[in-house]
Amino acid sequence: MLRTEEDCLLHPAPTLADARPRPAPLRITLSGVADDRAMLRTAAELTRDLQRPDPKIYWPDFLGSALVGYGALAGAVLAHSPWAVLACALLAVLALYRATLFIHEITHLNHAHLPGFKLVWNLVIGVPTMLPSFMYEGIHVQHHTRVKYGTAEDPEYLPLALMKPWSLPLFFIVSVLMPIGLIVRFGVLGPLSMVIPPLRRVVVERFSGLQMNPLYRRRPPEGEFAREWFWEELGASIVAVSIIAAALTGVLTPHVLIVYIAIIGGVALLNQARTLVAHRWENEGEPLTVTAQFLDSTNVPDGFLPRLWAPVGLRYHALHHLLPSLPYHALGTAHGRIAGALGAQSTYAQSNHPTLRGLLMRLFASTMARHTAD
Repeated sequence: MLRTEEDCLLHPAPTLADARPRPAPLRITLSGVADDRAMLRTAAELTRDLQRPDPKIYWPDFLGSALVGYGALAGAVLAHSPWAVLACALLAVLALYRATLFIHEITHLNHAHLPGFKLVWNLVIGVPTMLPSFMYEGIHVQHHTRVKYGTAEDPEYLPLALMKPWSLPLFFIVSVLMPIGLIVRFGVLGPLSMVIPPLRRVVVERFSGLQMNPLYRRRPPEGEFAREWFWEELGASIVAVSIIAAALTGVLTPHVLIVYIAIIGGVALLNQARTLVAHRWENEGEPLTVTAQFLDSTNVPDGFLPRLWAPVGLRYHALHHLLPSLPYHALGTAHGRIAGALGAQSTYAQSNHPTLRGLLMRLFASTMARHTAD
């Protein structure tokens, strides 16, 4: 019989040995890390009352972020002073970034507790920015599958810390080009694929998910999800075709197009920086225990800046991998409880880090060391 996620946390397999608290090494050999049964049990027991999403937090946070983001986008388009354009663009990037990241919550939500949220998110953010939720749904959950995390079957994992130094700048360049890629995907490839079956297979497999792993191939959607995919893709394609037509006919001026692409590209760039520090990216393809997956992930719980570059609870990414069903607004409380119960020398503390800069420097140093060794 298959065991549920909660069963695995509360009653880990008896063959797994307890992991003793130890100082964090420079690099953890993840494939040899056994499950810390005490940490898993404590995390589950201390957060039982935090599982339900609160609509009074989700709706105002999302809608307020979207309103500020679109307002600042309009301000950047209409402003005449370069400094005003820059200020509005920065505000638009931060606000639209926060609103966009609710796509992550959508993939984990029990939608019965937050009815209509996914539909409204797609209407307000997903379709207008050509990032409909099907691009993440069905993809991200595989990243949380115990037997797939960090393996060749994980669509959201690459061993970046073990790759060549040039791979990280390329990672950023790809993100900046994402707005153009989305316009091509939904405005050109998507419509053409509807009448060219071989192209459709390629579009579904390779260009219909927010995935990092270039070897990953997505399966065609089925059932209700296929119907949702159709309507979301249709809406995003209408937006993309409209942008292309408006740009070619001069209705959309170069200034407006450049500002739009720059802001959406800024959102993608910020998300790419966050993604680079969400994990240590040190797994070489072996299946990992829950604790090893946790140690390959990061929390950046303190300070004001992480609230900007890792909003909607993503500054607690390691904790999220322990308890993926926790709503974002509960992660801070959960972190405080678990950290307080386990202490500063525990396994849990090994995934806590102080800054984005420190994590990026660690990643760059790892790639440089790999290059020198080779």
